[in-house]
Amino acid sequence: MSRIDSRTQVLLIDDDPHLRQALAQTLDLAGLRVETLADAQGVAQRIEADWPGVVVSDIRMPGIDGLELLRQLHEQDDGLPVLLITGHGDVPLAVQAMRAGAYDFLEKPFASDALLDSVHRALKLRRLVLDNRNLRLALADRNQLEARLIGQCAPMQRLREQVGALAAIHTDVLIHGETGAGKEVVARALHELSARKKGPFVAINAGALAESVVESELFGHEPGAFTGAQKRRIGKFEFANGGTLFLDEIESMSPDVQVKLLRLLQERVVERLGGNQLIPLDIRVIAATKEDLRVAADQGRFRADLYYRLNVAPLRIPPLRERGADILLLFQQHAEAAAQRHGLPARSLQPGQRAQLLSHAWPGNVRELQNAAERFAMGLELGLDLPGETLPGTLGGGSLGEQVDAYERALIAREMGNGHGSLRSLAEALGLPRKTLHDKLRKHGLEPSGAGDEQD
Repeated sequence: MSRIDSRTQVLLIDDDPHLRQALAQTLDLAGLRVETLADAQGVAQRIEADWPGVVVSDIRMPGIDGLELLRQLHEQDDGLPVLLITGHGDVPLAVQAMRAGAYDFLEKPFASDALLDSVHRALKLRRLVLDNRNLRLALADRNQLEARLIGQCAPMQRLREQVGALAAIHTDVLIHGETGAGKEVVARALHELSARKKGPFVAINAGALAESVVESELFGHEPGAFTGAQKRRIGKFEFANGGTLFLDEIESMSPDVQVKLLRLLQERVVERLGGNQLIPLDIRVIAATKEDLRVAADQGRFRADLYYRLNVAPLRIPPLRERGADILLLFQQHAEAAAQRHGLPARSLQPGQRAQLLSHAWPGNVRELQNAAERFAMGLELGLDLPGETLPGTLGGGSLGEQVDAYERALIAREMGNGHGSLRSLAEALGLPRKTLHDKLRKHGLEPSGAGDEQD
């Protein structure tokens, strides 16, 4: 059974062929796209959710009448305007229909202008309903994204914008991020905000697979394809059909597997080991790496054609050391979640601990922070290096200005950890005027909550 064309503005249902033709002509001359039917059988099943039109139907029809049609339509979309046409003796029935949710009713005989006026008002209402519905969905998606990709720093805001935009596009994605930065979290967000969210999300770490089984795991195999292959195996790509496959540590794939992956991405088919059948695939591939694949390609360690095929939509996840005060926000959230899991009361960070968190280089990124938050929630030491150990040359790359800012923040944070009782004391230790110190604290998102500011 075919769907109602999404471009149709008015679906007109009436078992009287002469009236149906006359009404259709009136609507058509007014510039409206009309589709006509002689009965209401199967109409509710033919209208997709969020169809942008309105329904005009006679009440008295053989089979499914207008009231039953109204009930069926509103069961699946109570915001769909339904206009009912009534005979002279059907006015009480029409009143009943209005109480049941009909948008309007027209009593025969009615003027063409009355029909057009009602239809135009109904279409305007339908557009408003759909706009509000789309706004709520967008808001829900944004809230879901902010809950998954936590942070208010500029790099995280940009990342959320990119993920939101790419989720709606059917294209493969290449994610670059250090170990523990959250590459799978970003991949899952892309999947769950996309039209594929009802399909499978299959995650596989190429670096964790032994060379002897990687092709079988990814592409599958037929019985007898190799020693020990006693029955057919469906590979991860085929298993992900209709959904998303997340392939982490793609840089660790052998040249032979890279060739097969390139063919799969280009042709969207997979061939099991030992088989001859090409199996069509409808999947989105999200690859992730902690290396610069362009450099790896230049050095001959990664296929250049595969790199350019994957690099259509690149995403970079900022390392934790570049995320400023987001560190404290993330830590507090993970610590509170850990405390709840263990049935423990939530703890508050002390100034020295805050300074230690902010000055740490976080080589393990969010994964390392989660472990530290877990220890903190259980009343243990953070287990991080001393702040001073992270200063010389371990704050990461970036422009000269970015590195200077990171170094300055670490110096201030380290001094904050020395237990100064006031901002004056902290300013004196750093050799800064207090106003300058205030400005730098705001700039770097540092809050020495235990230091009062004495009057001169």
